[in-house]
Amino acid sequence: MNKPFLDNTYANDMRTIILIFSFLLPLAGKTQTLQKHQFSYPKMGTQFRLTLYTIDTLQAKKLAEKSFRKVDALNAIFSDYDPTSELSQLSKSAGTGQKVKVSKELWAILKMSKKFYGKSNGAFDITIGPLSKLWRSMIRQQKVFDEARIQQAKSKVGFEKIKFYPFSRKVQLTTKGMRLDLGGIAKGYTVDAIVAILKKHNIRQFMVDGGGDLYVGAAPPQQSAWFVKTLARKEGLKPTTIPLTHTAIASSGDTYRFIEWKGVRYSHIVDPRTGYGVTDRKIINVQAKNCAKADAIASILNILVGEEYTNFIKKEKGFHVF
Repeated sequence: MNKPFLDNTYANDMRTIILIFSFLLPLAGKTQTLQKHQFSYPKMGTQFRLTLYTIDTLQAKKLAEKSFRKVDALNAIFSDYDPTSELSQLSKSAGTGQKVKVSKELWAILKMSKKFYGKSNGAFDITIGPLSKLWRSMIRQQKVFDEARIQQAKSKVGFEKIKFYPFSRKVQLTTKGMRLDLGGIAKGYTVDAIVAILKKHNIRQFMVDGGGDLYVGAAPPQQSAWFVKTLARKEGLKPTTIPLTHTAIASSGDTYRFIEWKGVRYSHIVDPRTGYGVTDRKIINVQAKNCAKADAIASILNILVGEEYTNFIKKEKGFHVF
């Protein structure tokens, strides 16, 4: 794992690795003061930022290192960019008839994704890999490829093409050319894994940010909450700052990655049911009890429109949109 290094700033530059230690002030008598510690680590195409309050600088450093080792471990499972990852190796087995035994973490996120696939009427589909790879290429080239090429990729997409074998924890991808993509849930799942580490070590006051997928614990010392700035829902509106404790929040939209072609703006977020990037421009902020759920729902609501959007909001419980 790449170790974070010491610096004296906590920049917003997503390309910078930063580690700030807040050294303990001299203790007054037997009183021990909680101090703020901030760390940052690049992975999964973003920065994982960790803020926690402890009385022990060494403990803070060890927890950050343990958290970032977990990020590395999950990236080695979930990445669709790394050809050696467990997910990539599973994708390579597509169409061979092979039943592949998967890790507990991959099994858990696949089963979680299956639930969101059903609840979203197919809008959330981790078999979207052939389409997402194609749209990444189109966005780089700033052109939309011909219909036949898009439909060819779409023919390899569909959650029904995944078979699960619970007793052996094996998975089979039935169609040649399938490619799994966990981009709509993996970062949220990873944030939750870091949160579990902090809670196990009795850290109460913390914030974990996975590049827009965020979880906060109890409020910082002498504060009523963590004050989090969310993305504006529509262009021209100002961001909103909201107070949060003991909750997760995720944001999704096409602020940075999109393509404009023949008068139409297509998002990098692709509807697996049509094969095309969504054209309804919006930013979705979702609050939920855990980050994996918030991440997935934010992705879903970027795709659904009209009655489908409204019905999902009514039926799914345990989250808030703003």
